Amino acid sequence: MDMEKSASASRGGMFAANLPDSKLAGIEGLHGKVALVTGGTGAIGSAVCRYLADDGLRVAVVDLNAALCEELARTLSGGPHIGVAMNVAEADAVRTGHAEIVAKLGEVDVLVNVAGILSNNKLLATTQEEWRQIHAVNLDGPFTLSQSVVPGMRRKQWGRIVNIISYAWKSGGMTSGTAYSSSKAGLVGLTFTVARETAADGITCNGIAPAYVMSKMVTEQLSEEQRQDRLRAIPVRRFCQPEEIAHAVRFLVSPLASFVTGEIVDLNGGFQFD
Repeated sequence: MDMEKSASASRGGMFAANLPDSKLAGIEGLHGKVALVTGGTGAIGSAVCRYLADDGLRVAVVDLNAALCEELARTLSGGPHIGVAMNVAEADAVRTGHAEIVAKLGEVDVLVNVAGILSNNKLLATTQEEWRQIHAVNLDGPFTLSQSVVPGMRRKQWGRIVNIISYAWKSGGMTSGTAYSSSKAGLVGLTFTVARETAADGITCNGIAPAYVMSKMVTEQLSEEQRQDRLRAIPVRRFCQPEEIAHAVRFLVSPLASFVTGEIVDLNGGFQFD
């Protein structure tokens, strides 16, 4: 054994992972895989769809409006891509939509749960209906989708699940409300349990927790006073861009992140260190 091979063996031995050799190989290794992105026509979801398509994945753009999903799918590079209307809050709709995606593109390799709804109502102002609606979208949806795609991932012994969470899961909600913060904390728990239950099958499950994303759902819901207050509290003095979340997704779904599972990645510009 030459010195180079000996050094390599000593670093990993029989447990060494088969890692990509080049800086770009991890991303290139995604070519031809199938990605299902919920909330696909929103600010974050559309950025995720575009970057995953650029990386060679075949993308199922999933959201409530079929026409918007199909329109975005047509603009993505590479392909084939499809648009699928799905209400993630309804389990039957999720299963039907998933079956359509499998029939048209094949088994899902990558699931990115972006779909979510926001409420800023605090405890005493939150109705039972609002509580259930927010949890149905923000937590039940990722649960049913994970249930749907994991069997196919297990058959392939490869899969990636990324849940878009929120800084609110651990802040208790500074500007966001009780139902929203609680649903995102629940999604963290789901991320941890799915990661543990599927790790031996070549599947990773991680979350991304951004704070104050430039979007209609988040920063545009704040008053000017709230925006300025939040900006003063963020050390980098700006809000998160949707594309920055998409880049984090690209890494987490790539072979470069095969040893990363059960992690919640903070994207908050230094808003909180832990």
